[in-house]
Amino acid sequence: MPRLSPEQLANSLRDAFGDHITAADVRGYCAAQGIAYPTATKKLDQYKVKRGVWNLTVQEKLEQTYNAPAAAPAIQVTARENQNLVPEKDVTFVPFGNFVDIKKVIKSEIFYPVFITGLSGNGKTLSVEQACASLNRELIRVNITIETDEDDLIGGFRLVNGETVWHNGPVVEALERGAVLLLDEIDLASNKILCLQSILEGKGVFLKKIGRQVTPTAGFNVIATANTKGKGSDDGRFIGTNVLNEAFLERFPVTFEQEYPTTKIEQKILEGVAMDLGVDDSDFCKRLCDWADIIRKTFYDGGIDEVISTRRLVHIIRAYSIWSDKQKAIAVCLNRFDNETKSAFLDLYDKVDANVDFTQPVEGVQEAPF
Repeated sequence: MPRLSPEQLANSLRDAFGDHITAADVRGYCAAQGIAYPTATKKLDQYKVKRGVWNLTVQEKLEQTYNAPAAAPAIQVTARENQNLVPEKDVTFVPFGNFVDIKKVIKSEIFYPVFITGLSGNGKTLSVEQACASLNRELIRVNITIETDEDDLIGGFRLVNGETVWHNGPVVEALERGAVLLLDEIDLASNKILCLQSILEGKGVFLKKIGRQVTPTAGFNVIATANTKGKGSDDGRFIGTNVLNEAFLERFPVTFEQEYPTTKIEQKILEGVAMDLGVDDSDFCKRLCDWADIIRKTFYDGGIDEVISTRRLVHIIRAYSIWSDKQKAIAVCLNRFDNETKSAFLDLYDKVDANVDFTQPVEGVQEAPF
């Protein structure tokens, strides 16, 4: 059989199977024509939608897009008028730490990427969300994982009702809206995140698959949160975090280090959450904060390997609102720790609250902690 060009191969497959073909179609065709499957798939690369799926009309669509006037790109975009991406205000939120500075950056509408680092559960993400809520600014949050790639962030072709159409990713959506792009847990990313280099320079992005340049709308900004500073986790506390590319990190002008709130602020946070849940027990809130403060100081001194986060204290208050039992609320929320750590934490709480005795069995908990 004479050697076929990519276009001839695509036309032949289209005649045999239609516009949309699968790996099974290609394998059957190759077997009948005596063509090597890898050779065929390589020639069909420009038509590939995803693994094992090709749309033989894609190239035609791309050629139409490249030749079309710039003012009318052939792209399907979700109707924005039906979406409100401004976060809801949290009535229990108490500003602390870097909140004022983050809010100032967002309010300025100057493109100025920000990197926020700190231990888990200390309000990094919430502070960004509530800054946007208070300023009535749209926020698009992307939770980063090791699998996050250009298609997840920038966008790509999707099959919709049998047709291949372009869908913007969250980054392009934020660029066009002038929204704040929150890259949550950025230190879990692989080098695939480097597709954001030009975006972190404020230059937008060129969508090479459809030949279209997207420039930032006024107000667009990028904020990244992480448990580390992008250098990995030497102590093993944050398994899965990676060493990020130095050139990538250099594109963040400032880094804010987020600490846990002071006991006074943390008590105010817990009291707000408790009140919202119909719980009136400020003494319990205070004792929880004192307990967490002692644990953190011991952690920072290297005496223990675990820490109680603000988020964990909120979990305890929520558990207390469900069971109305302090001992049970604390015990079930500490079950995530190993037995030795859990026992040490419970023993310490006994010392800050004489009204709680963890030497006695806790209702609903299979074993007493001691």
